Amino acid sequence: MSVIDLDRATIRIGGRTVLSEVSMSIGAGEFVGVLGPNGAGKTTLMRALLGLIQPSGGSVRVFGRPPRRGDPAIGYMPQVRTVIPDLRVHGFDVIASSVNGERWGLPTLAVADRHMIKTTLAAVGAGDLAERPLAEMSGGERQRLLLAQALIGAPRLLLLDEPLISLDASHQELVIEFVRGFSRDRGITVLFSAHELNQLLGFLDRVLYLGRGRAALGTVEEVVHTDGHIFVMSRGRNVERAVHLHEEDHPHPHPQHGHGHVSI
Repeated sequence: MSVIDLDRATIRIGGRTVLSEVSMSIGAGEFVGVLGPNGAGKTTLMRALLGLIQPSGGSVRVFGRPPRRGDPAIGYMPQVRTVIPDLRVHGFDVIASSVNGERWGLPTLAVADRHMIKTTLAAVGAGDLAERPLAEMSGGERQRLLLAQALIGAPRLLLLDEPLISLDASHQELVIEFVRGFSRDRGITVLFSAHELNQLLGFLDRVLYLGRGRAALGTVEEVVHTDGHIFVMSRGRNVERAVHLHEEDHPHPHPQHGHGHVSI
């Protein structure tokens, strides 16, 4: 079953065409990396899937219907994080603030809500963060907390906009491994935007590359060939290959999962 369907969708913002006649379909449980330069439309696409932006042409459908604001079946981690006003706030309270739409404060929670929060924190390996203030957490721990916030309510679609920003390599790997495992275990469709593909190699089902208003959706190799550049790291050595897409070209080796270093 398709979770996301775009049919010749065009999205304009401020008179500028961000996405032009984009058509694609993403199925249930797929883990898709969303790549492209700044301004290519990664955040715009996610906002359209959340029902925050309407297409000016064509159609955007989620779960077989037009997107609607506040859909509990969609979890979202925005690229621009909410500024945390008080680092003394505990992890449990951060999650509790989003259960009923509150931004901050201590809402009155039902027993079922408290159980859901504790279960979600445990699922992301953040159960120990419930009683700790944000000031005492590392960047990776806060990121896990934000992931838990996005996962409240057991969404069927998870939109993560640049979740690796400001994390070091080890924390980036932990976040990717967790999200991939969570997606597989629960059949959640994930759109995971990033500046580059390198950290995501070996985890993705497909890649969505956005640029110049267009979209290319396919395997890592297909999308890399669409752009025309491959960077391969093999056993500690960097090998750069420029792929020119002409009929007379000879086949080029593809990067292997777990060993490749690919830049688009």
